[in-house]
Amino acid sequence: MPSRFLLLADVAEQLNISAAQAYALVRSGDLPAIKVGGRGQWRVEVSELEGYIQRMYDQTRAFVSQHPFGATDADAVGDVDAVGDVDVQADVKATT
Repeated sequence: MPSRFLLLADVAEQLNISAAQAYALVRSGDLPAIKVGGRGQWRVEVSELEGYIQRMYDQTRAFVSQHPFGATDADAVGDVDAVGDVDVQADVKATT
């Protein structure tokens, strides 16, 4: 039977972020969690993580619909690397 709760390290791994970033999500209230045990270790319910991921998708969809990708955006985008990250290049002009 799969576990109902995840460690913050598991959350960090699933979201591909650092443990400190996962902790910050919990402390900010963006990702609901509970403290358990004598040392108060954080646990995140799997359903809460799924809900957080869905909210992030919803926010991204809303942002994209309000900010369509235009020609000026294309000028600022560089290459996409092997893992799908986009390298953004600033338009820098030399001054002499």
